[in-house]
Amino acid sequence: MEDFTHFDDRGQARMVDVGEKAPTRRRALAGARVYVSRDTLALIRVGGMKKGDVLAVAQVAGIMGAKRTAELIPMCHPVQVEGIDLTLTLDEARCCVDIRAAVRCDGRTGVEMEALTAVSAAALTVYDMCKAVQRDMVISDVRLLEKTGGVHGDFTREEN
Repeated sequence: MEDFTHFDDRGQARMVDVGEKAPTRRRALAGARVYVSRDTLALIRVGGMKKGDVLAVAQVAGIMGAKRTAELIPMCHPVQVEGIDLTLTLDEARCCVDIRAAVRCDGRTGVEMEALTAVSAAALTVYDMCKAVQRDMVISDVRLLEKTGGVHGDFTREEN
């Protein structure tokens, strides 16, 4: 169990103590995709969904999700997020909504979970807003793309 930081020496779950760590600049970039039909993609593009502007609502949902991460993921520390950039683009070639979230802070722990929560909340919102016209959408490719700062160093995913 010594390799698992979220367990004590008795195997009990615990939140890691980051109090002794020096604050550093941290940034995380995450991505997700919602695969839709060509008809659904067209409706999103022209604003034809009855629930409203899919991309605008999903963008706000993603930002809200990042800010509430510590309430959703049990071992996440509350982080003073300093910036969240969330973008949703229509990818015609893949027939999907491509979602990216960049989250920044100066702190003692990273913001990877905030970025991942942001893209997940945005993807779920796209699904919710479009489910009246398509039920077989697929939320996929939720992944950390980049991370900087902290003792574990930087990470960049090799994308295909």
